[in-house]
Amino acid sequence: MNIGEASRLSGLPPKTVRYYEEVGLIKPARASNGYRCYRDRDVHMLRFLQRSRSLGFTIDEARRLLSLYEDSNRKSEDVKRLASSRIAEIDRKIAELKSLKRALADLSEQCHGGHAPDCPILDEIAGKIREEA
Repeated sequence: MNIGEASRLSGLPPKTVRYYEEVGLIKPARASNGYRCYRDRDVHMLRFLQRSRSLGFTIDEARRLLSLYEDSNRKSEDVKRLASSRIAEIDRKIAELKSLKRALADLSEQCHGGHAPDCPILDEIAGKIREEA
């Protein structure tokens, strides 16, 4: 099948399919005219990669997961270690976002929101810029 069909069946844009080939995650066959020729297995791998990425795994982690998936001698502890590491990173990002939300909410509460030009939100941002400069 061609890239359009593989794209449709995997739910990935053709650009992403080409990128996954470029970084070595999939290796479609080539027809005599040089066109990519995707097999059912390639589409299965593309779906696997799409799902891995939708769960937040990086390209390198998805590569490792794909390698483990294809390894019949894999240890599930290796897969769990990858998942646990991703969970820890998600938790770190959630904590960071909660902190940002609290800081912005505090600033927003200080802002009167009227027609006057004074704005504690802009003052705070300007203060941070001056400190960094």
